[in-house]
Amino acid sequence: MAAMRSATSASTKATPTKATRTAATRTAATRTAATRTAATSTTGSPGPGRAGVVQGHNEVVLGGRVSGQPTVRVLPSGDELVSWRLVVGRDNRGLSPSGRQLVTVDTIDCVAFKAGVRRVANRWIGGEVIEVRGELRRRFWRGAAGAASRCEVEVLQIKRIGAAR
Repeated sequence: MAAMRSATSASTKATPTKATRTAATRTAATRTAATRTAATSTTGSPGPGRAGVVQGHNEVVLGGRVSGQPTVRVLPSGDELVSWRLVVGRDNRGLSPSGRQLVTVDTIDCVAFKAGVRRVANRWIGGEVIEVRGELRRRFWRGAAGAASRCEVEVLQIKRIGAAR
């Protein structure tokens, strides 16, 4: 009889029960969720009214006025791009501690490679109020004065908010 009980318990240990399988599945799901959370961890404190920033995330959203007519360039590779400058107002208005007037706008270089965005931008005359969504890029090149670089926004989506003034 004792031999029979030990044989029965050995076979029970060899094949997991439904409860054991369910617990193992839950543990694996918890590990997967923890890994996913670690991969998308946030950095810094987001501050009031801001969402947390995911590491490795590059998204720019700007609203402002187009400073002038966009320019079209054809690169040596044959690719076409349209570039323009976007004038964006700053929140800080007034005087510096030394009494000088603070700069109230920033001028941001924007560039579009996507055909749809290029078509829309080509119709502008300057002065339009727009919203752009894209990614910040730093371009490097070698000029007559040596190596140079510039930061610009590669625009992926664009929306016209107001007419030209």
